Amino acid sequence: MSAHGSSNTGAKTQTGMASATTTPANAGLGGDKPKAFDAEGTIGKQFTEQGALGGAAQKVGGPLDKEGMIGKQFTPEGSIGGSVQSAMGGTKGRSN
Repeated sequence: MSAHGSSNTGAKTQTGMASATTTPANAGLGGDKPKAFDAEGTIGKQFTEQGALGGAAQKVGGPLDKEGMIGKQFTPEGSIGGSVQSAMGGTKGRSN
């Protein structure tokens, strides 16, 4: 028998609560999540350089590039992206 009275044999590498182990199912629990329109949120990240919309604009380049006349307005520091970030960005608070 083990020290805590179970009849399971074999060495355990960890003891404690199951929730203490990070898995894909509980990875974000208890942490702050970005709002949808935040630059890190589900919608906002699509407008970043790595996102679907922002990435396509980067490939087109020219004025749509992140440093171009139009593209720079959609960055978190730009007039459009900055307004969205201020109004609808940020975090939701704890998820649980």
